[in-house]
Amino acid sequence: MSENSTPTNFIRQIIEDDLASGKHSRIHTRFPPEPNGYLHIGHAKSIVLNFGVAEDYQGQCNLRFDDTNPHKEDEEYVEAIKEDVRWLGYEWAGLYFASDYFEQLYQFAVELIEKGKAFVCDLSAEEVREYRGTLTEPGRESPWRNRSVEENLDLFRRMRAGEFEDGARTLRAKIDMAAPNMNMRDPALYRIRRGAVHHQTGDAWCIYPMYDFTHPISDALEGITHSLCTLEFEDHRPLYDWVLDNISAPCHPRQIEFARLNLEYTVMSKRKLTQLVDEGHVEGWDDPRMPTIAGLRRRGYTPAAIRDFCNRIGVTKSDGTVEMSVLEAAIREDLDRRAPRRMAVLDPLRVVITNYPEHEEETLTGPNHPKDESMGSRELKFSRELWIDRADFREEANKKYKRLVLGGEVRLRNAYTIICQKVVKDISGEIKELHCTYDPHTLGRNPEGRKVRGVIHWVSALAAVPAEVRLYDRLFTVPAPDGDKDKPFQEFLNPDSLKVVQAMLEPALAEARPGDRFQFEREGYFCRDSVSKDLVFNRVVTLRDSWGGG
Repeated sequence: MSENSTPTNFIRQIIEDDLASGKHSRIHTRFPPEPNGYLHIGHAKSIVLNFGVAEDYQGQCNLRFDDTNPHKEDEEYVEAIKEDVRWLGYEWAGLYFASDYFEQLYQFAVELIEKGKAFVCDLSAEEVREYRGTLTEPGRESPWRNRSVEENLDLFRRMRAGEFEDGARTLRAKIDMAAPNMNMRDPALYRIRRGAVHHQTGDAWCIYPMYDFTHPISDALEGITHSLCTLEFEDHRPLYDWVLDNISAPCHPRQIEFARLNLEYTVMSKRKLTQLVDEGHVEGWDDPRMPTIAGLRRRGYTPAAIRDFCNRIGVTKSDGTVEMSVLEAAIREDLDRRAPRRMAVLDPLRVVITNYPEHEEETLTGPNHPKDESMGSRELKFSRELWIDRADFREEANKKYKRLVLGGEVRLRNAYTIICQKVVKDISGEIKELHCTYDPHTLGRNPEGRKVRGVIHWVSALAAVPAEVRLYDRLFTVPAPDGDKDKPFQEFLNPDSLKVVQAMLEPALAEARPGDRFQFEREGYFCRDSVSKDLVFNRVVTLRDSWGGG
């Protein structure tokens, strides 16, 4: 599916039915991350879904930060999330924080108390767990469940005033301790968090609403029509509806669940991603091996490729795992269309053209893209001494080998054919350089009377630009690194997920700006690193799927 194709799925069918029936005349969605870490590729699926639906139905999508846990949240994450959403190509209709509604949330909690639908509970967290029961046994009601409305209002006001210690009291909904759905067994609505400094409200509050209370009300206050959540919130939907049914909400959005994204050869748990950073297995949240949007951006992925990937995998009602090759195929196809071609020698071996004049240099040309003439061409410097890749030469080889061999001929990309005449080795037996001759009549044409099958890339030694090239690969060696309960996921880290080489590049690459992407001919797709001040290129993806044998 191309990015221009309009995807269809069960969520879009629901929306179309709602519009056709007149239930809604407009569509309003939201993307509601908690600012407690960096977004990853799984969040990208939700971003593309929520903003994409709004765009396609001429609606609106809000960006709302569900910031109800000040101990884990930070302004750094707020700014990173905003950058990620914009980088993916979206702009929000409104920017909101759940903390914008703290006073309204408090008043709705008061409304529930006044209706006899909520009470202040003195049970500790451990006691609440004991009272909750099990999946096969009903829970027990809290001893404080039948407090009077007046006492509950007084205690809740004093909770807000800071009279009680953390954990001393909670506000709980009064629903059904025998409900089959554990989320409906008198869930907590508010807890005490003294001493926390909130990144938006400072120290104005010492009680904070729970997510299951905050989220439906925030949706209703913003006029959201369709609240799209991942499947783990399916069991929370009855509570979502209960909250809105029992307060004077301005509207009642519909919560719809879809399968979250699970991707092979990586982990998607924010806790485990944090471990990778804290334990030093990666450089940081934007390490190009990380599945974070920041990491993918630094590696060289494009917004178009990620949007295309999200559309390819679709939206379903059942969980599954997507092969990494699907994501890699999306970026290969995008960069095949748009990336200029360049030559880079990653493992340099010196070649001396013995019949080429010393100290002379010739300017050749090469197309920037073999399939797109509109991208023009660039200059290539040719001289007596060149670099070729060490893997492109063998002293002896069978007839299937199409690169350079001793006594054999090969074409240099966009240049001449050369014949290897001599191999020069150092005292350890390592090949130091090759002595070759070139045919001056083969520039842009085939030699007369003989067929040259192989083509290799090269760089002039006089004009070459040295650079560091980082060869990134998959972070883990197995498709499901967190699937073995007996082993920590760190045991499956790929020791070869990063190899650093000192390469020789054609001179045009010296002008690359941070974030510029290229195809290094015969090597893969690469991106100028956006963090390093030196000339550093990151491998985005290989030319072919080396893991799947493609």
